[in-house]
Amino acid sequence: MKAYLNGQEYAFEEGETILQLARRAGVFIPTLCRFEPLSHKPATCRVCLVEVSDGAGTRMVASCETPLADGMRIDTLSRHVRDMQRTQVEMIFADHDQECVSCARHGDCELQDLGEAVGLTRNRFTHRLRPTAAERPLDDSAAGMTRDMSKCIRCLRCVEVCRQIQGVAALTVDGQGLGTCIGVGMADDHSASACIQCGQCTLVCPTGALAERDQNDLVLDMLADPEVTTVFSFAPSVRVLLGEEFGFAPGVNVEGKIVGALRRIGADVVLDTDFAADVTIMEEGTELLGRLKKGAKGPMFTSCCPGWINYAEKHCPGVLPHISSTRSPQAILGALAKSYLPEAMGLEKERLRTVSIMPCVAKKDEAARPELARADVPDTDVVLTVREFARLLRRMGVDLAAVEPEPFDNPFMSASTGAAVIFGSTGGVMEAAVRTVYAVVTGKELEHIEVTPLRGMDGVREAVIDLGEGNGSIRVAICHGLRNARALAEQAIAGESPYDFIEVMACPGGCVDGGGTSRVKGDYHPHARTRQQGLYSLDRAMPRRQSHKNPQVKKLYEDFLGEPNSHKAHELLHTAYSDRSESPSETIFANKQRLTLTD
Repeated sequence: MKAYLNGQEYAFEEGETILQLARRAGVFIPTLCRFEPLSHKPATCRVCLVEVSDGAGTRMVASCETPLADGMRIDTLSRHVRDMQRTQVEMIFADHDQECVSCARHGDCELQDLGEAVGLTRNRFTHRLRPTAAERPLDDSAAGMTRDMSKCIRCLRCVEVCRQIQGVAALTVDGQGLGTCIGVGMADDHSASACIQCGQCTLVCPTGALAERDQNDLVLDMLADPEVTTVFSFAPSVRVLLGEEFGFAPGVNVEGKIVGALRRIGADVVLDTDFAADVTIMEEGTELLGRLKKGAKGPMFTSCCPGWINYAEKHCPGVLPHISSTRSPQAILGALAKSYLPEAMGLEKERLRTVSIMPCVAKKDEAARPELARADVPDTDVVLTVREFARLLRRMGVDLAAVEPEPFDNPFMSASTGAAVIFGSTGGVMEAAVRTVYAVVTGKELEHIEVTPLRGMDGVREAVIDLGEGNGSIRVAICHGLRNARALAEQAIAGESPYDFIEVMACPGGCVDGGGTSRVKGDYHPHARTRQQGLYSLDRAMPRRQSHKNPQVKKLYEDFLGEPNSHKAHELLHTAYSDRSESPSETIFANKQRLTLTD
């Protein structure tokens, strides 16, 4: 079959749409709601209008949803088509909060790009369609995210990623007419909803309707206060992520530049969260071996990912007894920064503030957990996502590309290993744990330090780890993306899991694709493997690649904690979880809804 696009003849297959043909032919048609990475086909924005002529006459259609027909003639270039596209974009802008300077997507907005693409120079309808705040509210009740529905253009990408990728289905389409917006189901507000604040919706939102809660002013207040000692730290993945915000290729290691940039803006102490990742392995590995020795039934799940913890507490609380009590690296570093570090460095604990730079939106929610505070004082005072931290540097006139790299020089909490740096990728926590558990059980190091069966990007992976003659083996699993985690959790709850140890990361790809990482317009996680390989390259370059070989970790236990899983270690480095699921009637309704929407 053949069709004519702007006068040129093209062959096509049955079922192919006009937009698919245009993209294949290199013919530009502006779009907004169309989002190929999610196989997303809502056809809600009506921006991709074209004029078609066939046996039914001549008419305007949305190219994304209109199938080609033999002999169809399509025009994407005429003035009439361009005027219709421009009018449609004008209508979207008129229904949209245009306070662009205050928007989280300022300078990185797909709607602004669309205005340029259709030649929009003024808007005849500005503010004429503006709904009331009651109809499309600003919800800032959640610790990690804001939901500003005055900026929502109803593309439904966020709904799709929440259902299709994460299997959470926390977001719904509420209201009608001009008041239609993205809601949070039956909940009163965002904080009380089924949302687990993974932030994946913020990566696909084309505007600033869904965004991380910006806390840069809190950090600036700390830096400006001469009475405050600021302690900054950054996660394993951040060193291969932040560079993208400043023009570096994905996966490039900018660790030294981050240290230099932090010192330039006035940080008093710069620590490496990798150090705390090594401590996590010491605690979690010891916990696992203790469970195996006692013959505990069912697997132990990792606890590093706050999105996964929120999911377990809200959606499948029956799995909570199986989750390691070891805190995440962020939470461990926060606790040690406010207990061990003041003693080691002679700092006044009361004047010390901790700022954590993370690839994750849910880490903000984790820092606010009451279980991770002492006397109502949080161990981690502020969490900045990668995007926020990039904005902070730009606000302070710092171009990361121009910063000279500087090394960590803290003798207490900055040394790390290759095992810690791979925490940022799916499978990394498991591989780090296996390296140390094997050494503890056998008294020997793994012959092949890189455990390749644990690597890759498949949604669920498994392996059997031989612990040497007479020691048996352990069966492990790794999954990323919460839709994959659900099945493994249900197995454990039913007592049918074949695994001893399971790693879960909420975000596809792990922390390298966290909800607080750099957005890529019109795409979803295109750099996952490149970022992952960046971490693996760092691991290979490290002089020490096993957590139990970190000299500062050894000193921590010798001078302060005693031994892994000691009473003091439990007091500082472990936590507890709680059932935050809905009431029985609401759970039944919600589960029916999720099954309908995701399956």
